[in-house]
Amino acid sequence: MSIPLYQSEQPIDCNPDFRVVAESDEWIVVSKAAPLIVHPSNGKIEPTLLEGVATLLCYEQVNGMKLALINRLDRETSGLTLLAKTPGATRQLGKAMQRGLIHKGYLAIVHGHPFWDFWECREPILRQGDMMNSPIYLKQCVHPKGKPCTTEFHVLRRFEREESKFSIIQCTPKTGRTHQIRVHLAYLGYPIVGDKIYGANVSCYLEFIVSGWSPSLAARLLLPRHALHAQTLQFPYNEETIFVEDTLSSDLQAFIDG
Repeated sequence: MSIPLYQSEQPIDCNPDFRVVAESDEWIVVSKAAPLIVHPSNGKIEPTLLEGVATLLCYEQVNGMKLALINRLDRETSGLTLLAKTPGATRQLGKAMQRGLIHKGYLAIVHGHPFWDFWECREPILRQGDMMNSPIYLKQCVHPKGKPCTTEFHVLRRFEREESKFSIIQCTPKTGRTHQIRVHLAYLGYPIVGDKIYGANVSCYLEFIVSGWSPSLAARLLLPRHALHAQTLQFPYNEETIFVEDTLSSDLQAFIDG
């Protein structure tokens, strides 16, 4: 079931829905839509995933539940997000995250047909603004002075639409750097469809910030958000290994289906 979130008095471009995929008394895994921010940011008044889950679990919250996000997704990335319900779960899952014991898998739709079926990208990345002028503060780039970063890529399918050639790629990050999947795919020459920052032209992001979504951007980007979905999540809890898998979001499946 899709759960609508709080509706702000100041509308913002978002898809305020999420689905519960797995749950226990101490944690919950939900699949969020996109675009949707996971927690309040920059003082903006808008729906968030965190307040939506809190609303869903309002009875438990009244009885002492303390919700905490364990993994975070970008506004325009859809898929699985893990939240703890108790301080004990927050500590246990937080330690698992720090030790690299929480494993995530993503699906991306990219431009082009890679010449490889498998590729391990080990290029270090850092914030672009630390090395050069950058119009976008958060934009990352591959650079030898960056932090170690590893992502594995498997091509699942190559297909074509009227616009061009595309591929579906399974992405497994081995590190947790900002935007690392998007950065590595763009570096390899196969940017994610709809990516305003790491696509063909960074002006798309700047235009979107000023004017919002437009026919001009639709013609260049094809999708109103980047085609990245957090599909699998595996984490240890109380000596048990929990594995959760999600279906691909409907908008990305529709793009694949043409």
